[in-house]
Amino acid sequence: MNLPRGHRFGIERRIAEDAAPHGLIVMGALHPGRAQAKGPDSGTLVLLGAGPGFWPVYAASQEAADGAPDPVDRWSVRVIGALARDHAARALFPFGGPPYQPFIDWALKSGRAFPSPVGMLVHDTVGLMISYRGALHFETEWPIGAAAAPSPCETCADRPCTTGCPVGALSGHAPYDLALCHDFLDTGAGQDCLTHGCAARRACPVSAGAGRGQAQSAHHMKAFHDPWHEP
Repeated sequence: MNLPRGHRFGIERRIAEDAAPHGLIVMGALHPGRAQAKGPDSGTLVLLGAGPGFWPVYAASQEAADGAPDPVDRWSVRVIGALARDHAARALFPFGGPPYQPFIDWALKSGRAFPSPVGMLVHDTVGLMISYRGALHFETEWPIGAAAAPSPCETCADRPCTTGCPVGALSGHAPYDLALCHDFLDTGAGQDCLTHGCAARRACPVSAGAGRGQAQSAHHMKAFHDPWHEP
């Protein structure tokens, strides 16, 4: 049997150690069969995402410099694909569909991501700055750590995410107003969100754990903003 390296020390811990030089963190794990999750019906899933060290590593990569489309996705395929080979796992990604892998379902059933007052997922360590880059699926059901509890929103008295959006596109009182959000980004006042990241996401106190800088936020906002204006 081809066992992943370091399995005796805990599969999440070993993956976290090997992912760290790439700026990736373990954002959750689950036994999909026990959790009645979508997708694989057995084994172990370990979810990987961008951590505080992600952007400098990515920015120095071949994908960031080559000018080809989808650089972050291609970086993720290369790096997480290599981790999968090293750990005798199968790499799965939240892009490349349809069909798409059910990452939202996996995130919720990992017990480390939760619905937030403004609708998007909130994570126990990176808040509203969630960026899942891939997952490793093991055929074997390895031991995993206990899920986080409760949601960080339950102990957040002020819930600043609900008032952080300058135009109320994300408020917690109504569905997300995508058109209002995009229209605001085209104004002078909207340049703060466009260059520094979504104000509602930044308002979440837990989001500070993501360590996201301006360059990374601007990249994500550009990817969100530009397709809206394509003819």
